[in-house]
Amino acid sequence: MDSLPLIAVDDVRRTYTMGEESIHALAGVTLDIAAGEFVAIVGTSGSGKTTLMHLLGCLDTPTGGTYALNGVDVATLSDDALSALRNREIGFVFQSFNLLPRTSALRNVELPLVYRGIDRAERRARAQAALERVGLGERLGHRPNELSGGQRQRVAIARALVTEPSLLLADEPTGNLDSATGAEIMALLRELNAAGNTVVLVTHEPSIAAQATRAIRLADGLVVEDGPGHEVAASIRRAT
Repeated sequence: MDSLPLIAVDDVRRTYTMGEESIHALAGVTLDIAAGEFVAIVGTSGSGKTTLMHLLGCLDTPTGGTYALNGVDVATLSDDALSALRNREIGFVFQSFNLLPRTSALRNVELPLVYRGIDRAERRARAQAALERVGLGERLGHRPNELSGGQRQRVAIARALVTEPSLLLADEPTGNLDSATGAEIMALLRELNAAGNTVVLVTHEPSIAAQATRAIRLADGLVVEDGPGHEVAASIRRAT
């Protein structure tokens, strides 16, 4: 018997009401993502990719359909249980890094472990190991303004990894970086995936989607293409 997928999305819909108008951000999305995959969710503005990211990250819940993460139907959970699931299962990497500006890299990476109630010595050891894993073992005491954009994103990735999550969810992780630094971050994500981490990133750029093993293309709230990253990216380029 096959094991359950890490992510199981079945006919998921998400409708927002704005005045008298209903906006169908997702119109019936079905997809599975297995543990250990490296998947890009790609689409233009308004395609539904950001809404899908919020649902996958348990920051929102579907209007219809079901989403199960590691076998847990998120719609059945209370707000507190959802928060606990996010902290346990998901590591977030944001385009804008979302680091505390007056706090060292080490303290920034420790923060999710503080919420778990882990003692200081273990927090420090795990945060240092996470920073070493992303190549910042010599930058533990540096604050974000003492780091380059690429280094700040590495700190953000270390913070996402420190809880040992089931899923690393990255929202436009190269969006605020120059092309060379962005390539370094994509190389790091590929390394992490090769080491066994499940990576799902959201992007509007075909060149980024091409670097994922698999790409899922959204348009008008629906999956319109799902295949190898380089093939989906080539299809998008041909269409434009």
